[in-house]
Formats: sequence, C-alpha cells, structure tokens
Amino acid sequence: MSVRIDIAGLRPEGVSVVPSPLAELCMALHALGEPGHHPGLRGWATEVTDGLDPYVADRMCEADFLWRSTYSDVFLPFAALPGGLPGATLAEDLDLLDKLTDEQFVDAALEFTCLLRYAFQAPNHLSSQEGRARALEVAASRGQRQLRFTQRLLEDPPSVRAWLRRFLEDCDAAFFSDVWARLRPQLAADARHKTELLRRKGLAEALAAVSPAVRFEAGSGRIVVDKLIEGHATVTDGRLVLVPTSLGRPHLNVLHRPGWQPLLHYPVSVPEPVRPASVEQLTLRMTALSHPVRMRICRHLARSAYTTTELAQVHGMTAPEISRHLGVLKKAGLVTTRRRGRYVLHQLDVAVVARLGSDFLEGVLR
Repeated sequence: MSVRIDIAGLRPEGVSVVPSPLAELCMALHALGEPGHHPGLRGWATEVTDGLDPYVADRMCEADFLWRSTYSDVFLPFAALPGGLPGATLAEDLDLLDKLTDEQFVDAALEFTCLLRYAFQAPNHLSSQEGRARALEVAASRGQRQLRFTQRLLEDPPSVRAWLRRFLEDCDAAFFSDVWARLRPQLAADARHKTELLRRKGLAEALAAVSPAVRFEAGSGRIVVDKLIEGHATVTDGRLVLVPTSLGRPHLNVLHRPGWQPLLHYPVSVPEPVRPASVEQLTLRMTALSHPVRMRICRHLARSAYTTTELAQVHGMTAPEISRHLGVLKKAGLVTTRRRGRYVLHQLDVAVVARLGSDFLEGVLR
C-alpha cells in the first residue's frame, strides 16, 4: 500500500525544503500528549510539562485530543494557498492559517474529531445537513470533548479559529519559542542538505535521503510513499514542498487532501533503539499481524480508539468481520478495549507494539 504523488512536469527548482514553526509546534504538542509514540523525547516532555504554568498546563490537557491521535492539515495551512510556503516565524504561519476559508478550516479541523475518508472529496460540512449529522455522530463516539468541539466548529467557525490562534500563541510564550530557537538551526541545516542533494544529484537522491519509505519512479513520474493506506495526489502548480521535523519521528506524513497541494512532512532525528520481544511473544504477535487487514486496523488503532462500527465503515467490511480480526489482536495482547457509555472503543497498545521492533512501530505510525 502507498500514497502516490504525480509530479509530471515538476522542475527541480519547483521543489522547496522549508521548516514550518507551526508544524513543529503541533509535533511538540503531540509528543507532550502522547509520549508513547516518542520514547526518545520523554525526558524533554517531562521537563517541559514540569515547567508549565498550571493554567497553561490545564488548557493543554483539556485540548490534547486535538493532536494526541491525529495530525490535522490545519497545521500546514500554506498547502491550501496558491504557491504557498511555510512562514519564517510562528506568527507568519498563523497568518497563513487565518487565510483559509471557513470551509477549508472546518474540513481540515474535523480530522481532530472524526474518522474521515481523507482521500475522497468530503461534502461541505457547513452546508450539508447529512455531512453535519455524520460528523456529530462520529464525534460523539470519540467523547464529550470531541462532540462539544465539533458542535462549536460547525456552528461558529470564527470563534474556534480565534480560540486556536490564541491557544497556540500562549503555547509559544510558555515553552515553544525556546524550543524553536533550539531546533530551527538543525532543521535549516537539514533543509540546506536536502536542497544541495536535489541540485547536485537530483530528485531521486534527495527523496531517498528524506526516508527509505520514499522513492521516485522516473518512468511514471510519481513519488511513492510506503504507507499502510492508499492515497493519490497531483502537483498542480509546479511546486512540491518538503517540511522537515525534529520532534515528529517516527511519523512520516503525506498531505494529499483534495484541493490542497501535496507535501511531505518528514522526520530528521535518529530513531531510538527498542528492546526485542521474547520468542513466545514474537511468535504469537507476528502470527496475529500476518493478515493485511489487521495491519491496516492497527494503523488506525495506533492513533486513537475506535468502535467496531467505525472500523467496519472505513475498511468496507462488516462489523462481525472486524470483530473477528479484533479478537485475534486482543488475544495476542496488542489491543486494549474500554467502554465509554454505549460505545466500546479499541486501541493499539503502543508500548507492547514497540517491543516488536521499531520497523513495525514506524510502519503503523507512519
């Protein structure tokens, strides 16, 4: 499975490697909210959390569902703008966020609370009653915070936009400005290195340096990214942007939203070694993961908890079929289950998966 980006006619000078402070702030918030995805950052996360003002810490905790399990395209707003590039400062990136239409903002922000079929053009949720009802139904299965956020987002997008900007500015003042000052030279150096590779050795070499999961197929004029999803996008304005992240490993994000320019958001840090599993654990768990459907289920459950019905809808299967696959994963100790009201939610145990090895963990989190 893969995400494919058609780049026919793209010239080398149309490829830009540019860090984004807003994208890095989102990764910082994700690492603080979900340290299990980033074991190498636990010391940093503890230091930041311990130093936060209690008021800011409470606000971050209340809003952590926005970035704990999902990376929304809201944090890459320049991709929705013609010829757009990230800003040099967080304020500039936030100004780009303000330039999104309400429809663009809502469509991207619903990733926070709804399991949307990313590769397909969604209805305008601000005008489609069916789309609104479906978004609210899915958000309700996520929890009351997600439902309240979705209701407010659909009823009053400007207030949510203003709230999000103020919150991100407060995070910048509380901790991120110092983080960005430390990380920006590293990201700028990586951007220069990739740009030099592009100039001297071509796109294929530059993409190979981005990640072993990325390759350029010269014959078809496509970039192919190895992911546990299927997706397709086309470069339409002669520009492709690569955005390096220091805090984001192991996540390799490919923006391929309809109507937005595709881009690669790739990690530059070095992976941390993990402890191998026992032979008994490895045998049982790898047997459970031998089915491609269960691999794809794990990709969703690595990011958030989902109901059987939601998984059935996104995979185009019946609920009993999904239940059988979940039963195998639970028997292997890879999936946990909890009840929230009338909903039963399933989630991947990332700590257990990490013991299988970094290749598999990076695969489901990529």
